[in-house]
Amino acid sequence: MPKGNFSREIAATARLAGPLVGGQLTMVGMNTIDTVMAGRLDATALGSVAVGSSVWASIMLFSTGVLMILAPSIAQAEGAGERRRVAPLTRQTFWVGLGLAVLGVLLTANMRPVLELLRVDPAIVPGTVGYLQALCWGVPAWAAYMVLRNMSEGLGATRPTLYFGLLGLAVNVPADWLLMYGKLGLPALGARGCGYATAAVWCFQLLGMAIYIARHPRYRHLELFARLEPPDREAIGRILKLGLPVGVMWLMEVSMFTIVALLIGSMGTIMVAGHQVTLNFAALTFMVPLGLSMATSVRVGNAVGRRDPPGVRLAARAGVTLALCSQTVSASLMLLVPAWIAGIYTDDPAVIAIAVQLLFLAAIFQLSDGIQVSSAGILRGLNDTRVPMLITVVAYWRVGLPLGAILGFRFDLGARGMWIGMIAGLTAAAVLLALRYRAMSARLPAELARQHSPA
Repeated sequence: MPKGNFSREIAATARLAGPLVGGQLTMVGMNTIDTVMAGRLDATALGSVAVGSSVWASIMLFSTGVLMILAPSIAQAEGAGERRRVAPLTRQTFWVGLGLAVLGVLLTANMRPVLELLRVDPAIVPGTVGYLQALCWGVPAWAAYMVLRNMSEGLGATRPTLYFGLLGLAVNVPADWLLMYGKLGLPALGARGCGYATAAVWCFQLLGMAIYIARHPRYRHLELFARLEPPDREAIGRILKLGLPVGVMWLMEVSMFTIVALLIGSMGTIMVAGHQVTLNFAALTFMVPLGLSMATSVRVGNAVGRRDPPGVRLAARAGVTLALCSQTVSASLMLLVPAWIAGIYTDDPAVIAIAVQLLFLAAIFQLSDGIQVSSAGILRGLNDTRVPMLITVVAYWRVGLPLGAILGFRFDLGARGMWIGMIAGLTAAAVLLALRYRAMSARLPAELARQHSPA
């Protein structure tokens, strides 16, 4: 493989990924702003927003995974020189997004019985329910925005993701201030106000993205908004066939971390706090390989559209290389300055001591996490989603969680045991997904010769 080609591919992937990483970080930033501003109200508001955000996160990540398949599908059409397919595919994905939005609204608006069944503190149940019911007003806008965002990313235009992520941050702060605290004559709505603020952010993001796409020359020839097409059962079926497994993959990973958090919750306040510090920092650094994975998926999709096996392998190699570089940096920070990292979050010596132990363990799985998220992105670009879904179910729920529970409780390793289980789960996913790509790579020429992109 010529060194120049690899360097150019690295540069192209990095250019695509930069705005995606920034866009993901703005999502983390909005959640952080909500948490901080709720905390300044009182503990009840903070708990309500924290629990409500966790409930919505699972629904959101599943839906995000389903809709994410649009980007590599459009990248394949772009690579094949068939831009005429972009608008019809996007319009059909809008119908999928509408269905997911309806499901999301039904779930989030009716969570009270679930919260009571899980014995969530009765003091925060009303605030949590209010937050989720207010959030519902923006869920359709969020789903439509995600469709437009994935369409743009599939065309290689990733800067709008950053632009409208920053717009979300800009709207989020004053909206929280007005609605949570009751400023400028508005009633103080507390946690419910935070939900309304988030819904407003999504509406502004959708409006901004729609205007941008309608007016920017890059998209004008697509005539995306020229007509409204009725649902096409066959096209929607193909989208769901590829997208649902991705949604399940995301749900499996986030549910592993959620269950781990719940299990550690029985180990005492200090252990929970140390775990939360470590998990928050690890989630922050994960935004880099996640953005790289999205960019890699588009680059692989372009090569698939061109029926270019060497191009697929080049894009895959570049994506994995960049992810490993980013994860090496994050692992180094966790190994070299764990006390400094923990000190950003807390000045409690006991919490810092636990966090330092867990940051060492988090450093170990950085490379595995980079490989698994990169491999998943490569396989999405190849339209391979069902087998990766099965791999994640096995890795997270048959390896990671059982091993963590055994080490944490039977062998009294506490939170360290649970984190060792997560290391095992992520490593198993990394190995199996990499092997899956290797098997796909071996038969790429024959596969691409017969493969047809969805839509």
